[in-house]
This record gives sequence, C-alpha cells and structure tokens, in this order.
Amino acid sequence: MAIEPGDTVTIEYVGRFGDGTIFDTSRYEIAVEEGLDEAQDATPSDYAALSFTVGAGDIIEGLDDALVGMKEEAEATVEVPPEKAYGEHDPERVREYDTDTFEGMVGQEPAVGLHVHAQNGLHGDVVAVRDDAVEVDFNHELAGKTLTFEIEVVDVR
Repeated sequence: MAIEPGDTVTIEYVGRFGDGTIFDTSRYEIAVEEGLDEAQDATPSDYAALSFTVGAGDIIEGLDDALVGMKEEAEATVEVPPEKAYGEHDPERVREYDTDTFEGMVGQEPAVGLHVHAQNGLHGDVVAVRDDAVEVDFNHELAGKTLTFEIEVVDVR
C-alpha cells in the first residue's frame, strides 16, 4: 500500500551534503565509520530508525513530501532544496552584540563556535568575536544547504 498523509512510517536514513559528506544518519555503524558518534558524543542509542506521521510537520517538508506514494521496503535518494528543508540563510538572523552585553546574557566569554541559547528560545552559534562586538548566527545550522537523503521505508502503519 502506498504511503499517504496521516500514515505513521518508520525510516532508516543517511543525510548528506552536496559534496557527499554525511551530516546525520539513523544507522550507528555509518555514524561510527564517519566519526559522527565521536564528534557528537553519541552512543548507539542515539542512532535509531525515525518514526513519525507523514504530513504532520514532524520532519522537513521535502522529505515528508517524498515519502507520499512510496511503499514499505522501498528505497530512494531524495534531494531537498533549502526552501523545503531549513530555509535559506537569512542575514537578518545574524545578530551583533556588545562584548559586555553578550557576557552578561550568556555568562561566559565569547568564543567562535560557542553554542548559545537565547531567552526567546532561539539557539545560535558565535561566528565572530572582535574587540568591540560578538556576532551570533541564529539561522539553523543547515539553513541554505541542499540536502540529500538516502531513505529506506522500514514500516508503514
């Protein structure tokens, strides 16, 4: 039976950037092979098949759309453009803060790569530190990227 919106599905997946670099996977053996488990301080339980309801907005739109019409045990490679994934990179979401203000808000000195949680619920990464300012990028880390997913439909309910 073909997958329809409202069906609950379980998929295994490997997510790649355009250059072939793997950024995420549900398969632990691939995560180990690529060093993702170490880079993300992950354990085997962090890698598992993904279950969700198609059309409920639980996953990115492009992947959700691609599943409609597929069947259990089907495999596919799906290319998802930014507008159907995490959106385009928005320069308006890169904010600049006075260094003292930043330290007061975050409670630590700024450093490039530092991940911060804003009081409004946004998450961002420090992308530049200068003598007079700190830049924080609140775009999703995958914004602006075309993503390729190798998916396998494991179960449909």
